[in-house]
Amino acid sequence: MALKATIFKAELGIADLDRGYYHTHQLTLARHPSETDERLMLRLLAFALNASDTLEFCRGISTDDEPALWQKSQSDDIELWIELGLPDESRLRKACNRAQQVILYTYGGRAVPVWWDKIRTRLTRFNNLRVINLPTSQCEQLAGMAARTMQLQCTIQDGELSLGDHHQLTAVSPEPIYPAQ
Repeated sequence: MALKATIFKAELGIADLDRGYYHTHQLTLARHPSETDERLMLRLLAFALNASDTLEFCRGISTDDEPALWQKSQSDDIELWIELGLPDESRLRKACNRAQQVILYTYGGRAVPVWWDKIRTRLTRFNNLRVINLPTSQCEQLAGMAARTMQLQCTIQDGELSLGDHHQLTAVSPEPIYPAQ
């Protein structure tokens, strides 16, 4: 018998001072049985960093042809493709060929630079790709905030993100890998 996804509900209030975006989203996230709390919260973080009325969660981990999140136009063109982790080069190439913009949020500590060194030369030709690393200790703190029902407040200013609930506040400092800034 196959295991079913676990449903998480989040009320996410976003104050993105960098983009002038202020909105509260009622989100439903399905956590695949093989997905960790850390990855679930990183999907939520990626949503907050790129929030819009048309950004949506995908089946992601359980499908090869969808990312973790995407934003589509009214004509069904993929405007934004968001991946998490350390995907193989072919998956990123495919994403860059299908979407106007691709953002990859990497996590995994010391494995990230090893992975990037291995595939960097084959991906830097894509002008629509951004690769951003999320520090391990900050990802672990986010994982500790995972709950079946969450009320979260997010503030983004100068590229830094603060995410908090009634019990804790976690600061996240995304680190650009490509293009380097």
